[in-house]
Amino acid sequence: MTGDRVECNIVYSKLLTDVEDIMLEEFELPEGCIDIGIFTTQYDGVGYCAADEATKSANVDVVYIKTLYGAGAGLNDGQVFGVITGPSISDVESGLRYIHDFAKNKASIYSVNEDDSNLIYAQLVPKIGRYFSKTYGLPLGSSIAFLFAPALEGIVGIDEALTVADVEVVKFFGPPTNSNLSGVILTGTQANCKTACEAFKNAIIDCVEEPVDY
Repeated sequence: MTGDRVECNIVYSKLLTDVEDIMLEEFELPEGCIDIGIFTTQYDGVGYCAADEATKSANVDVVYIKTLYGAGAGLNDGQVFGVITGPSISDVESGLRYIHDFAKNKASIYSVNEDDSNLIYAQLVPKIGRYFSKTYGLPLGSSIAFLFAPALEGIVGIDEALTVADVEVVKFFGPPTNSNLSGVILTGTQANCKTACEAFKNAIIDCVEEPVDY
């Protein structure tokens, strides 16, 4: 139903130990790391946030993560492919567990219509980990709002979030992304990022309820 949180599934989560040289090279594993965890999540934004969460809670690094082209059309195939690694098998196992837990229990996927056919991602990340810090050049522990939605609805939500909340744009993802969305990463205080998430969600719900102005 409209406004309800929708659970995100891990499509695949696999541990590969002592990987072949081609994997070491292609994924640019740090020296001494020979084990990887590979995963794909039902929604791509969740995969990125879950991977960052793993870097806060486990001794792992995100060495590769990409959104799959056109993945929005086939959720059973997953929308993102990610690779983590660490100094030991147990580190990588721990990282995969944190990714799974985040996706299943903490991901902020919301329905914006009654039959849950239209979904958005409005994730408050109170304190970013090493992956987001390195990727976006933000201080470790910064707060961000990670906001994605279908192309048109996303633009409506982003405009409202920037209007209502005292936040700065870290990166804008114009439509269409690989998974046919639009989105933005915003930063500010935790309270302002939370406000941005709520404004994004509520503006899109209003947009879906009244899709034509003129």
